Amino acid sequence: MKNHAIHSPQPILSLHLAVMMFGLSGVIGRIVHVSSVTLAGGRVLCSSLVLLAMLLFRKQSLRAVSGKDTMLTCLAGLLLAAHWTSFFQSVRMASVAIGTITYSTFPLFLLVLEPLLYHEKMSLRNALLSFGLLAGVLITVPAFSFSNHTTVGILFGMLSSVTYALLTLINRRLSRSYSGTWVSFREQSAAAAVLLPVLLVRAEPVTASDILGIAAIGLICTALAFSLFVSAQKHVSAQTAGIVAGMETVYSILFASLFIGEFLQPREVLGGLIILVMAFLASRSPQKTGSAPNRS
Repeated sequence: MKNHAIHSPQPILSLHLAVMMFGLSGVIGRIVHVSSVTLAGGRVLCSSLVLLAMLLFRKQSLRAVSGKDTMLTCLAGLLLAAHWTSFFQSVRMASVAIGTITYSTFPLFLLVLEPLLYHEKMSLRNALLSFGLLAGVLITVPAFSFSNHTTVGILFGMLSSVTYALLTLINRRLSRSYSGTWVSFREQSAAAAVLLPVLLVRAEPVTASDILGIAAIGLICTALAFSLFVSAQKHVSAQTAGIVAGMETVYSILFASLFIGEFLQPREVLGGLIILVMAFLASRSPQKTGSAPNRS
């Protein structure tokens, strides 16, 4: 029975469907007419409520084992709030393609951050991959000026990538003791706690279509996609799940071209290909980088 599950195409199809949902978030974020902070806050609020319902239904404890783990989930929530806000800001100022391509550089930041945090020497291979990433980013930059929206969008995308890399390192530690649903709920709720005061202070008009878009991102592109991805991941290898997850950028660019008419420029194609190749090689690094959490 187990072998049948492994060879069945259903888990692979479920993974692709989940990643497609993840990829839609940038496109919807481009369409919805609210600020990036409001979009990120609405997303984590919706998804945390769904994850809470899942944990209560399973009768799982919501408490952390130690105060240190509580502090880690609070820090992770702060990083998640910064990650989603900067990602949506990148999409808004540049494009869906730029936002997703620059976000996908996070495996390379892991290669840089892990030696620094664990006082290890960086290998020559990882140093070369990092230089390759820098080359890809520089090719993508249209002009070295803060007055250029695409350039600023790339900077926000890089911030999104760095915060996600740090979030990955924290999740690697927490995943040793807690389920993925528990970790995601604690992080999502902490991020909501960070963003809600900001939303209340700088309240902005929100239309019914905006609420629908935010709900779609929070419920479909986050909570539902997360559940589908985790369930399918149990029946495939970590490498297979990682390769399919890497398709998020491809799906995002495809959806952006189909639904909102955004097409890549030749410079963005070249720089993006370099970045994606470097990120793929980094994710296959012999160094223990662990499996990255999905973007729930």
